[in-house]
Amino acid sequence: MLIDTHCHINMLDYDALNSSMDEVIQDAIDHDIERMICISVDFASLPDVLAIADKYDSVYATVGVHPSESGSEKLTVERLVSFAQHPKVVAFGETGLDYHYNSSGLEHMKDQFAIHIQAAHEAKKPIVVHTRAAQEDTIDIMRTMRAGDVGGVMHCFTESKEMAKSALDMGFYISISGIVTFKNAQNVKDIASYVPLDRLLIETDAPYLTPVPYRGKPNKPSFVRFVADMVADLRCIPVSEVRRVTTENAYRLFPGLSVES
Repeated sequence: MLIDTHCHINMLDYDALNSSMDEVIQDAIDHDIERMICISVDFASLPDVLAIADKYDSVYATVGVHPSESGSEKLTVERLVSFAQHPKVVAFGETGLDYHYNSSGLEHMKDQFAIHIQAAHEAKKPIVVHTRAAQEDTIDIMRTMRAGDVGGVMHCFTESKEMAKSALDMGFYISISGIVTFKNAQNVKDIASYVPLDRLLIETDAPYLTPVPYRGKPNKPSFVRFVADMVADLRCIPVSEVRRVTTENAYRLFPGLSVES
């Protein structure tokens, strides 16, 4: 079995996929994808995310505001915790810091990240961290807010080995996306080999980052199997081992995945 720990089912282009949502979910199930976590990026689309989780037994959800969306959101700990009472919400996020396209409003972004971590403490659920070009500040906030006490995952990790070690030292998991299959992604390949297997997760981040051999085409949850294949190749272990351990890791980090709807 496999778990796609990070996808955006509500954002998929079903016309481009030439499939309905029902068919995409069934395609994932047919390829042994046991669970899919549909990740929230803002409050406007959250009702759609939760409705998808309600409709499909294999789909779960998070609640949160992406750092690139944080400027327009009225975010409070109370609001996040309230939404997290939904029975299929397993985590907060994605949240974090993204300085790649942002040169202003950084303090607000940091505040929003801290609010998510505080909500995670109150609701006792892990966090899904997005970080890009903000390594030092991301780790500093995680340490200051004792993010290690709630745990979480550094999703679609593309940063340095030093940052990975800092996150691992706080008890976090590292998630590898389809980028690991790209020819020029040596850093991500190195991280996929470096992270202890019992702290590794895999994801698609669909509709983004479609893995080889379908790069250039729309991504979907069933393609997480190609991430598992590449991780197995890089670590010189059977893909069955990658599938087994990353699935166990996902259930350990997100206990809510074990709850049937």
